[in-house]
Amino acid sequence: MTVISSTQTGPVPVPVADAVRFRAACPDCRERFELMAGALRLAIGASRRTTFYSFTCPACGSAVRKPAGERIVELLTGGGVRTLRLHTALR
Repeated sequence: MTVISSTQTGPVPVPVADAVRFRAACPDCRERFELMAGALRLAIGASRRTTFYSFTCPACGSAVRKPAGERIVELLTGGGVRTLRLHTALR
């Protein structure tokens, strides 16, 4: 299995024995922690501005939203993170 750790540049794969976990940090309380894939959400929009992943900080309860580039999207979807595709409304 693979663990994905969140760093300044985004998630980084780390080998793990039995589960996929993601290392993350809260920008509000600065706490660092690990999250299971089910605790993260990935939204894929039409542009880089509308593509992001989010989670709730287990330490302070803040809603955290961070941008997700192509590589981060690959790692998060490969790790089983729930994905929502955002669509634009037709005019």
